Amino acid sequence: MDTEALRSFVRAAGLGQLRRAADELGVTQQAVSKRIAALERELGVRLFTRTARGVELTLDGQAFLPHARSIVVGVERAVAAVGPGSRALRIDVLGLRSAQAVVLHEYWRSHPETGLDVVTLRVDDPRVAVAAVEAGDIDASFRTVTAPGTLPPGVRMVRAFDSPLELLVGPRHPLASARSLTPLQLRKHRIWVPGIAPRSEWAEFYDQLVTQFDLRIDAAGPHFGDEVLLDTLADSADVATLVGARDRYIWPTGHDLRRIPVVNPTLAYPLSLVLPRTNPHPGLRRIITHLRGLPRLPEPVWLPSWASAPAYADAGCDSAHDRDRDSG
Repeated sequence: MDTEALRSFVRAAGLGQLRRAADELGVTQQAVSKRIAALERELGVRLFTRTARGVELTLDGQAFLPHARSIVVGVERAVAAVGPGSRALRIDVLGLRSAQAVVLHEYWRSHPETGLDVVTLRVDDPRVAVAAVEAGDIDASFRTVTAPGTLPPGVRMVRAFDSPLELLVGPRHPLASARSLTPLQLRKHRIWVPGIAPRSEWAEFYDQLVTQFDLRIDAAGPHFGDEVLLDTLADSADVATLVGARDRYIWPTGHDLRRIPVVNPTLAYPLSLVLPRTNPHPGLRRIITHLRGLPRLPEPVWLPSWASAPAYADAGCDSAHDRDRDSG
């Protein structure tokens, strides 16, 4: 099957016009039309219907599109893997101050020759990030699908690392002087986590945390940004929040905020990396090897149910600390 015909089909489907597809591919509209016609003859189906505004996919075209897109992305990755000056590894993180970004920065500092493009998709639903990986828009995403059995066939998850939580409080909070805290000591204290997005992985995480430890998680109000959250904590005698131990926060010296580890058990958020099941970017192998080398958390550790569910392993996830498995 002609990969250039597949590429022409994918671009025409995405743009809705043969002329625009031809312009992007650097060929004539007639060439694109001939490629698609040859592809339709080979498949024995019509892929497009012509309209006054351009082209629209038929039902057969809609069914064929994701497979054609996967082939095109695979070919492009294969060429990039062996070509000089191959493109940078494009990875989505939740935020540039997140633990994921911090760990990637640590990796890059020890491997400065790595071409790395760190992006933030700014989406709450992990399925949107999965779709971006499947489409080849990004090479990987630090997201978790808590029901891994629902992942599309061309995508898998690997366990990245577990991020321990800390309580962040202002100087007037009753727990401010503690060197460490147990989950039991957090009960009845207001833990403000504004803007928990429905259907997000962290919404399920906090639901399980509340159920397990009877914590008072307050998600009231929109999240107006870290600065507003930090200002509120600095001025409050009863509001606290939970943050990842590796998450970076910057506040004025006068805020005198304190980060207090939560232990016995350590509360940890399991982070995963979503990547293509076949033809992943060659730079991902070294990233995964680096993740597997991160220190284990001190026991005991509490993790949400999906981190140990059998379906998690069935979906192709590897533990970041299971050194006997292939890193893919």
